[in-house]
Amino acid sequence: MAIDGLIILDSTGRPIIQTGFRSATPAYPLLHIDALNNALANAGRPEDVDPVLYVPAGIETPSACCHIKRGELRLLCPVSGDVDPLYAFAFLETFVDILREYFGQISAETLQDNFDVVYQLLEETLDSGGHPLTTSPNALRDIVLPPSLLHKVLSVAGVSGLASSSANSHPFASPIPWRKVGVRYNNNEIYFDVVETLEAIVNKNGTPSVCNVWGKVQSNCKLSGTPDLLLTFSNSQSLTDSSFHPCVRLKRWSRDKTLSFVPPDGRFKLMEYRYVPTSTTTQHQVSVPLAIRSEVNLEENGGTFDLTLTSRLTTRTMDNVSVAFYLGVGATGASCVASHNASWSFDPRTLTVHWELKNMPPSSSYTFRGSFTSTMKTPRPSRAFRVRFEIPQHTFSALKIDQLRMTGEQYKPYKGMRGTSAGDVEWRW
Repeated sequence: MAIDGLIILDSTGRPIIQTGFRSATPAYPLLHIDALNNALANAGRPEDVDPVLYVPAGIETPSACCHIKRGELRLLCPVSGDVDPLYAFAFLETFVDILREYFGQISAETLQDNFDVVYQLLEETLDSGGHPLTTSPNALRDIVLPPSLLHKVLSVAGVSGLASSSANSHPFASPIPWRKVGVRYNNNEIYFDVVETLEAIVNKNGTPSVCNVWGKVQSNCKLSGTPDLLLTFSNSQSLTDSSFHPCVRLKRWSRDKTLSFVPPDGRFKLMEYRYVPTSTTTQHQVSVPLAIRSEVNLEENGGTFDLTLTSRLTTRTMDNVSVAFYLGVGATGASCVASHNASWSFDPRTLTVHWELKNMPPSSSYTFRGSFTSTMKTPRPSRAFRVRFEIPQHTFSALKIDQLRMTGEQYKPYKGMRGTSAGDVEWRW
């Protein structure tokens, strides 16, 4: 099982950088670029394009194009033979995380300005046979130096020897792949960010058909030496379908739901999970924190809609609330009125009306009404509204750190934790 290569495209569909594709002809990556661009051109919306595209045989054997979009960039993984597409998607997500670790926000300009670093990362993370190699950011930083003004000046001046990573370390010097040797900090601290996302589908009666809470624990470790940590959560029994960073000892989690690990240095994703409440009194235990009352009337060449959005929260405020309504093929425009001076817009490219609220106080209600026109005699808008929101300083699972123990070092670390929730709800009418 192997990946043929990786290609990064800009917003116009032109390649920025790609791997060598040493085992294929020069036309092979072009076939996959054309296949994706043609699929995007023929689709009504970019979201309608399948994530895996079949590329028919030309001068090459039949293959598939696995692709994802991150910001304005699209990343492609051509695969052929008996390869699981999830294998390619996992590598794409890992490579995106590496780019963000090196450059922060990634864009076409950032990759072009740091072409040498990106190409080195491609060479180190994927070998000539299409198998992932070094994907740990801590190990990669010893091999590929992160970009900086000093390194660029030294490189232009031809003084490459001064830009080495460290005089006391060399690549793969640590017996632990994800942690460097000789790490030292004046203040020893570790922070945990719990981010949970509610994904739900609610029918027109207001009853959730599907309701899941997915969470992840992001960590930022600034601990000296090689600490061995034991992390205990207050209600870890309600976490299921968990996946972990390679540093976590799985047997300890299976036995008593505690995390035992030697953390990487810097930022990393400690674990991902799905929250399942221990109570089984109702079929859907996690309640959707908002409600929509809607009335949509379809007419010839258009229609009208009237929405009332109500917060079910009694003590917390929802931020960045947005409601999207796809008006269907042929929509030409919309005229709307939003209460409380909320903003709205019509996107002629995606044919979608967006209603946006910066914040929504507890138990508050907002209204949004309007009409739209269409070239279709019988308009066919989406049968659901898509609602997104954020709730700061809140988690649906109420996950908290019960205890953090450390062995292997003599100092006492400072620990911090914060929670953030988000929602992505499809509300049908």
